[in-house]
Amino acid sequence: MTLQIYLFCCLSNFDPVELGEMGGEFKTIPLPCSGKADILYLTKAFETGADGVAVLMCPEGECRYLEGNLRARKRVQAVDALLDEAGLGRGRAVVVQLDDGGTMEAVRALRDFRDRLRALVADGAAVLAAK
Repeated sequence: MTLQIYLFCCLSNFDPVELGEMGGEFKTIPLPCSGKADILYLTKAFETGADGVAVLMCPEGECRYLEGNLRARKRVQAVDALLDEAGLGRGRAVVVQLDDGGTMEAVRALRDFRDRLRALVADGAAVLAAK
């Protein structure tokens, strides 16, 4: 099963080329700051067929634009709650924060998200098939 995951990434800390090597399931959307990941963009991703969205951000307190990453985290939480209300469940929208492990740790977190999302989508398909 091939997933479609939209990856909104902060250009201040992530290289879209490096992230683009993650495979065809991830569509990378570079942003000047993770704080530019508006709720409209995140929900539009689902409207256009995404199975999940991830926002890659710099460590809290280290945003070049002061509070961009804090806004991004709140927006992702709001979208996750909206998806839950719509019946898709939680866990389809996540924040991946750059830590001391660097980009490789972020890539691992994204792969873990992809695996969890694959299970969520499979469970949802099984429920629909049973109806």
